[in-house]
Amino acid sequence: MNLPGEVAKNYIEAGKKKAAMGAGKTFLLAAMAGMFIALAGSGASTASCTIGGSAGKLVGACIFPAGLTLVLLAGSELFTGNCLLVIPVLEKELSVRAMMRNWGIVYLGNLAGSVFIAWMVVRSHQLCLFEGALAAASVQAAQAKVSMPFWDAFLKGVLCNMLVCLAVWVSFAARDVAGKVTALFYPIVVFVVCGFEHSIANMFYCPVGIFAMADPVTSAMLADGAGNGLTWGSFFFKNLVPVTLGNVVGGSLLVGVAYWLAYLRLDRQG
Repeated sequence: MNLPGEVAKNYIEAGKKKAAMGAGKTFLLAAMAGMFIALAGSGASTASCTIGGSAGKLVGACIFPAGLTLVLLAGSELFTGNCLLVIPVLEKELSVRAMMRNWGIVYLGNLAGSVFIAWMVVRSHQLCLFEGALAAASVQAAQAKVSMPFWDAFLKGVLCNMLVCLAVWVSFAARDVAGKVTALFYPIVVFVVCGFEHSIANMFYCPVGIFAMADPVTSAMLADGAGNGLTWGSFFFKNLVPVTLGNVVGGSLLVGVAYWLAYLRLDRQG
């Protein structure tokens, strides 16, 4: 396996390659990543609904790592993982402008891919499984996300992306596919079980609830009052903004900056 210091050095080159990609290719790969995370979210929700309760949540958490597995092994660009681009920036191998450009394009691509899968899930009436229980659970989950206080959503975003970036970090430590999958699995399970907030996953979970409320077939399966307060505006401003800010802090500062200090700057100082 690669030692932590080697991972830090390897990520510098990986980050420079990410930032050097053209806008079109970056956006396409970001849309793919959004779709991968959304598909994993759909699978996790479906699996969880088959059991329900805390056991169902654990089962769903064990399905969700499929998303990051596809992102890293199939090749795509995920905003939350790219928060580690702060490492080559601190090494003066990448400009802040280049990092921000990458973040902006990738974020929009992730949003496009995630919302597209959410729309397809609803339009295919996949949410009608289990006599509408999956539709009800999806709307309830989305409603809960937009009802959180700003500070709660922010802090849950911090904790989430600490774990996501650590999952990316330990996957870089492995030198074979099996090792990468095993390494990233547990940090992702932890963040899902704990109910922490992932901005890109929420680009699926909230829109799927919004689309479900607007679809005649799916909405007929919902109880009166389901989804109160769930709108595009509440999704963007009450959930996506604080969660995204938290994700940036958790991934960039608490993982990227910390490991840059430990394995690059302080190592040079002896």
